[in-house]
Amino acid sequence: MAIETKIGAYICSGCDIGSVIDAEALQKIGVNELKLPVCKVHQKLCTVDGIRMIKDDIAAENLNRVVIAACSGRTKAMEFNFADSVLVDRVGIREQVAWVMESANENSQMAAEDYLRMGVAKMRASEPPVPHIQEISKTVLVVGGGMTGMRAALASAGAGYDAVIVEKEDSLGGWATKFAKVFPKAPPYQDPTDSGVDELIKSVETNPKIKVYKSSTIKSINGEPGIFDVELSDGTAFRAGSIVLASGWKPYDPKKLDHLGFGKSLNVVTNIQMEGMAKKGAIKRPSDGKTPHSVAFIQCAGSRDQDHLPYCSAVCCRVSLKQATYIRKALPDTQVYILYKDLRSPGQYEQFYKNVQEDEGVFLTRGEVVRVDPISGDRVEVELTDTLFGQNVTVQVDLLVLATGMVPTTKVEELPVTDNAEAAPAEDKGAGQQSAGASAEVGAQILNLNYRLGTDLPTLKYGFPDSHYICFPYETQRTGIYAACAVRAPMDLACAENDAFGATLKAIQALELTEKGAAVHPRAGDLSFPEFFLQRCTQCKRCTEECPFGTLDEDAKGTPETHPLRCRRCGVCMGACPERIVSFKNYSVYMIGEMIKSIHVPEEDEEKPRVIAFMCENDALPSLEIAASHRLKINPYVRIIPLRCLGSMNVVWIADALSAGIDGVLLIGCKHGDDYQCHFIKGSELANTRMANVQEKLKQLVLETERVQITELALNEWEKIPQVIDKFMEGIAAVGPNPYKGF
Repeated sequence: MAIETKIGAYICSGCDIGSVIDAEALQKIGVNELKLPVCKVHQKLCTVDGIRMIKDDIAAENLNRVVIAACSGRTKAMEFNFADSVLVDRVGIREQVAWVMESANENSQMAAEDYLRMGVAKMRASEPPVPHIQEISKTVLVVGGGMTGMRAALASAGAGYDAVIVEKEDSLGGWATKFAKVFPKAPPYQDPTDSGVDELIKSVETNPKIKVYKSSTIKSINGEPGIFDVELSDGTAFRAGSIVLASGWKPYDPKKLDHLGFGKSLNVVTNIQMEGMAKKGAIKRPSDGKTPHSVAFIQCAGSRDQDHLPYCSAVCCRVSLKQATYIRKALPDTQVYILYKDLRSPGQYEQFYKNVQEDEGVFLTRGEVVRVDPISGDRVEVELTDTLFGQNVTVQVDLLVLATGMVPTTKVEELPVTDNAEAAPAEDKGAGQQSAGASAEVGAQILNLNYRLGTDLPTLKYGFPDSHYICFPYETQRTGIYAACAVRAPMDLACAENDAFGATLKAIQALELTEKGAAVHPRAGDLSFPEFFLQRCTQCKRCTEECPFGTLDEDAKGTPETHPLRCRRCGVCMGACPERIVSFKNYSVYMIGEMIKSIHVPEEDEEKPRVIAFMCENDALPSLEIAASHRLKINPYVRIIPLRCLGSMNVVWIADALSAGIDGVLLIGCKHGDDYQCHFIKGSELANTRMANVQEKLKQLVLETERVQITELALNEWEKIPQVIDKFMEGIAAVGPNPYKGF
């Protein structure tokens, strides 16, 4: 039997609200018009007295919905959190009315009244979310057994969770086992030191909570967070709850650096080859095995170069400084030259740089390499321009070292790489298994995920996986899978070990929240998930293709197959569906539609236009609230409806609004493109794409295209909010009132 919806509304008059809004008049709207069983005013709702009043009413009146008309929902979250069975909506009349509109003004009062109506309409159209609960594994899978992977496994075990390391090599340790020394780790930060890798390997291999599979790769991963079913290349199978991808990096291919002499002379080597020489204790010329009397290093060999790696590889400068110390210690009569664009040795490593700089046998000079040529005696000549001396400099050396950069193992090469040690061979999918769709992204085949959208982590610039380059450094576009170390960004071993802790904490958080059926990020703790009324599904595949997180697969007919534990509750699938078969219990096409209908639209002769601003809750709405805190004024004719993501906007809302006489619709979302800032990857981009459908709908309604606009704002562009709204309102004034007003 359906439970009766009983809503109580509570209006705060504190924080300047009462000086702008007639709270008692607002209360009368709740009692007389909205017929609420409880509607009260309190001068400061967030106090102990105010909270007690609400709790007492919930108990006495059996309230199961509460509307708080006060400050933003981004504040006082704990104070206004009641029983699980009580839904709460926060109507931000402080930031959306009191702080941004004129006091004792009819338009300000009308805005507050509309916001109360919208909050009540939202609660009447919502249901308490029922979390998707099932038994999960609390094992953390760590892919890669280098320093980062081992630290991640030890961190998991130390927190009480089982860990499994899958390492493609026949031993643990990764690159650290190939380095003679590493950068200094402790004061005075002057001399290279041991990596400590042997002790770390021993700690891992003797830890009872860590299982290690060496000489193994991942054949396939099926399922979703909490229930990842993993099969290895040796036939081993197990279940994991979350994954830390620490598969590391590979050196940039020096064969692409023939302009720097690689391949033209045997005595042009990479920093990796130099490290190997030092590890063996014999720094020799490859051409004749003789000791070099002069060695030069070319920095940024392929890095910070638009034709190769456009980014800085973070460690190359310090690697050359370190290798210079190898040479000077082993061969004190050998002259070393370090030829750099810029020398980067951040933080405490400045002391290391200064220590090397004081060695008279190390010559450092800035310049751009214009020529590298072999010369007689198997020597190499390097010419520099744009030097500190104001003229070209030529250096002749016995051995030239190219400081090549770092490439993440997640980067897919332009051509197939047959010796890719990370890759497991692709397998034909058996009957009933999901195969990758035509739009699937080509992956590096490290994880071999059985996802419709691809086998591995989607990557952004330069092959690095990411979920949001500002806010979520470890998250990827696959829920429950976290990137660490050089997979995430170029970094040294010390940073990589710390990075392991960050990724592991996120992996553990994913386990704990998934067990409760809650979202991990950015809507952490959200218990809702999308429900599909598949009887009306037309198999258009828009939801499966547009979901940023691979939540949806498809059956043989193209019908969506849901994996609720992969979902991040953005609602992009809801915005994508032309049949409107996707909804959340507390966020739906119907709910937003009811909020739109609740707005009072004045008659044309009243000359009070009405505009709806759909605003992304992640950047646009916080920008508005920052503007409000600075008391910047906004147009009182605008009504704001927050969306989880602009990508969740269904075109029907615009049609409903315009059909109801709303004069215009403004959409404000995050920036997209190369420096995207959307918390849900491509929500604002999808909203822009869907504007073509909006324009078609406007034509059907015989309305001007100026009535619907979309714009982007970064969080730090809060000062532009009033300007964006004012400019849009000027356009609405120019086209005049909506002809559907009054119908």
